[in-house]
Parts: sequence; C-alpha cells; structure tokens
Amino acid sequence: MNVGVIPARLKSIRFPSKILAPILDKPMVVHVYERAQKAAKLDELYVAIDSEETAEALKPYKVNTVMTFPDHLSGTDRVAEVVSELDADIVVNIQGDEPGMDPQLIDNLIKKFEDSNVFMATAASTDISAKDELDPNIVKVLIDNNSIAMAFRREPRQYEMGGYYRHIGIYAFRKKALMKYTKMPQTENEKKYRLEQLRGLDNGLPIHVILTDYTGRGIDTEEDLKAFLEQHG
Repeated sequence: MNVGVIPARLKSIRFPSKILAPILDKPMVVHVYERAQKAAKLDELYVAIDSEETAEALKPYKVNTVMTFPDHLSGTDRVAEVVSELDADIVVNIQGDEPGMDPQLIDNLIKKFEDSNVFMATAASTDISAKDELDPNIVKVLIDNNSIAMAFRREPRQYEMGGYYRHIGIYAFRKKALMKYTKMPQTENEKKYRLEQLRGLDNGLPIHVILTDYTGRGIDTEEDLKAFLEQHG
C-alpha cells in the first residue's frame, strides 16, 4: 500500500500558520490535499496536524486528518508517527506549502521504487534561475551521474562536477527505511542548515533523485504567497 502524508505544522518559523493561509477561499493545505488526491498510485492520503486550531479550520473540507505530537523535530518524523501502525509499503511526505503540487510527480516518485535498490527518493526541477541560486529560501541539490544526491544547499553552486537543480520538497521512503531514518539523531548539518534530508546523507543513506520540469514553488514567506496569488488569482 502506498500512503501519502502531508505534515501540517501550524507554527512554522518563517511564515506562522501558512498552512491555513487562504488561497481562493480555501486553506493552503486543502489545495495540496486535493491535488495529491489525484495521484493514481496513492492508496491512502492523510494530513498530519498538530493543533486544534488546524482541526477546526479543516472541518468544513473533506480532509482525512490525524492529530500528531506537537514537538516533532521535522515533517518526516511527523509522517512516521502517522504510518507507524499502517501496513504501508511506500510512504510519501508531501509538503503542505506546495499548493500547485503536480499529482504526476507523486506517481513518478512512487514508480522509482520499482527498483529494489531505492530506499529513499526525492525530486528536483530543471527550472532553476540565477535568482534561485542566490536565494537561501530555495534549496538546491547537486546530483551525480546515477541521479543520487551528493549535496543539498541554500547557498549558490560551488566549484563541483555534477548536475545542480532546484530541490522540490517531496520525499518518499520504503516504510522500513523511514522508521530507521526517524530513529537516527538529528545531525549538526541538519540543525545548522534546517534541511532534514541532510540527516539521510550524513548517515550514508543514498537519496535517489527524479528530475522534472515542474515549475511550482513552495510557499515559504508571505511574499511567496503574494506572488502565487498574483499568478493564479
């Protein structure tokens, strides 16, 4: 069974309560949920919430929510709580701030696990500009010739070989790998750069990357939301 989980922490640091920010009269996370529902390869889909405020805000919508502990260190840890008792094979962590999420991207990521050597995978876009490279809110990923992540960064490209792309904050795991991942302690790099995927790299877990021309952007700031509304209003 393939399970999608959208971690929906209310008190995000850069943009508090952004998951509930209204977009066309619906909370942002509802748009993510409705987009993810269109993924053909997902068998079940949940929103992992951490507050009664979020629960109340989502009541008018047909959203499958699960209340989780408020003090998880990362979204992936919150996802693991949701699926810990489920008979899941592949688990997809879908970011709650990607209202333009392409359901085909979710399907393509799950398809990657047809390769038995893949335990964790993510996505990256060829849609990266010079402005993106300089923006610390845009995470970049360096991949090798086998499409495995070598580094994730907020700063511009350094002098290295390999492809450099805009990271898309979606992750998929085999369930066993996910549960092992969440038992790993946070690494210094993860805490310093606020990038949970560095926990995997620092512990030698290969992160496979699928490439896409996806142009959607995560909403990290109020300025990002304003730009999204101007584009889709």
